[in-house]
Amino acid sequence: MAGRDPNRGKTITTVLGRRLGGELLRMRELRSLLQTHAAEALTASTAKVAKMERGQVPLRDPDVRALCHLYGETDETVIEKLLALAKADRDRRKVQGWWHQYPQLKAQMEYVALEDIATELRTWQLAFVPGLLQTPDYTRALAMGNGVWEDPGAIESFVEARMARQARLTGERPLSLWAMLHEGVLRQLVGGRDVMRVQLEHLLDAAQLPNVHLQVVPFSAGAHPGMTSAFTVVSFTEPGALDLVQADTFSTQVWLESETDAAHHNALFDRIARVGLAQNDSLTFIDNFRKEM
Repeated sequence: MAGRDPNRGKTITTVLGRRLGGELLRMRELRSLLQTHAAEALTASTAKVAKMERGQVPLRDPDVRALCHLYGETDETVIEKLLALAKADRDRRKVQGWWHQYPQLKAQMEYVALEDIATELRTWQLAFVPGLLQTPDYTRALAMGNGVWEDPGAIESFVEARMARQARLTGERPLSLWAMLHEGVLRQLVGGRDVMRVQLEHLLDAAQLPNVHLQVVPFSAGAHPGMTSAFTVVSFTEPGALDLVQADTFSTQVWLESETDAAHHNALFDRIARVGLAQNDSLTFIDNFRKEM
């Protein structure tokens, strides 16, 4: 059952809104125009234009086209990209997602909401199995190990929420997932040998889905460009069109919202993939390690 969106009726900033607003702000400044010029073109107030550029309000397609016309943007490919971004942001804002009934997901609300409308995820993980591919016991062991919650009920609620996310891999519009895992992910005994054996079996099963691509980067790959940090590239139309990059820190999630950041991390992901094992070899690698368990 979908929970009530606590942000409904409020002026909120979304990651997608900031990305769109930032693009429009950049275009306006390139033309040396003021917010008053944009306001006149939209028959709106400068305060509303400011909110648009900060990502605080959704943009209608006519407004996006009017601003592109004002800023001298005639490339239909660029305009269509901005329109797609505006639609994705509107979809994100109007969804009253199931995740709002899980307070344990507070730090991940924005990510889960975007995952719900995304078309593709490309994730590189150094320390743990991505949430979309975790078993309940693995998730439970992670939650207990993190020490964030002492209440068993809160832990079970978190596990339930993470399992609910996995519905995105099946159904009418399954999410495309390309997951690259460092060998250390497989060797970290989260929950012990029995939990890890079942988790490895689950990875092998998940990789049979046509929309899941799984690779392992073994220790034998040596030095490679992915050693610095883990990250996830989230796509909403065709890959590369309007991607966002998410990375975790100890205390929060970091969003990299510029086109430059997205292009850099997509290129980085491709470079890591080249040093990883091919999918068939990765599955053999996982299966052999599972047998050792």
